[in-house]
Amino acid sequence: MKKIIAAILVIALIGAGVYFFTRDAVPPVEAPTVATSTAPVATTTAPTNEKVEVIGKSAGGRDIVAYHFGAASGARELLLIGGIHGGYSWNTAKVAYEAMAHLEANPSLVLEGMRVTVIPVLNPDGLSKVLSADKVGGPFAAPDVDDSEAARVAGRFNGNKVDLNRNFDCDWREDATWQSKSVSGGVAAFSEPESQAVKSYIEANQVEAAIVWYSSAGGVFASNCHDGVLAGTKTLLATFAKASGYPAHEEFNFYEVTGDMTNWLAKQEVPAISVLLTDHDGTEWEKNRKGIEAAILGFER
Repeated sequence: MKKIIAAILVIALIGAGVYFFTRDAVPPVEAPTVATSTAPVATTTAPTNEKVEVIGKSAGGRDIVAYHFGAASGARELLLIGGIHGGYSWNTAKVAYEAMAHLEANPSLVLEGMRVTVIPVLNPDGLSKVLSADKVGGPFAAPDVDDSEAARVAGRFNGNKVDLNRNFDCDWREDATWQSKSVSGGVAAFSEPESQAVKSYIEANQVEAAIVWYSSAGGVFASNCHDGVLAGTKTLLATFAKASGYPAHEEFNFYEVTGDMTNWLAKQEVPAISVLLTDHDGTEWEKNRKGIEAAILGFER
């Protein structure tokens, strides 16, 4: 037994010695070769709320937010826009928020395979002239508004003092007019980030019709950029007017308008109407509710 133990110890000592003197000579084990590719590597981003989308920033750096109801992106879409004239027509933002609350409470109103998108405040800079900062980004009540004439007039324009409804590419002019007043249409069509945001959104989505709120004339007006009123616009005009009780007009001829958003939409062959509330204070919600619901049902045809 002693001889066996001694033999094992000798073998162990010999093995340790061999390892000690040869370890640096052992070639390292190479890592397996990984094939490389010239294709771009996909990146991931944090998930976003598909129902709420920031589509751009105002001239003053405020978010322009779109709220989606119904189907996901890529669906047929009805677009509702308020607040293009900010604080001057603050009731157009308010009626858009009322539309959002109605759609949220009644999701079955939106037809299967359809999406309704609401941009309640296209001109948050202008709205900020009549509301406190904590009220600009969400629903508000009439008592929250500074309804003085000076605040309202200042609130018509964005942070660059441009009338956004004179900044679109249909008869655009830098020296635009509002009623009898001279106003800026911007240095070029789509010079303003707010109009750029709408343009980019329209180009990226399947918008089949648009309803835009203004004030104040108490009527529904068709869009047109010199090629006649689109058939889809005539249908939308008649549908909204009949349901709401507003009179329908195929032309806005109170004064010259250049760079109008709905007329640009017509140029893009997107049926669009302007709904002008009767005054600068009320939302005439029941009229507009009926008009919106009728416009949604019109997508079945």
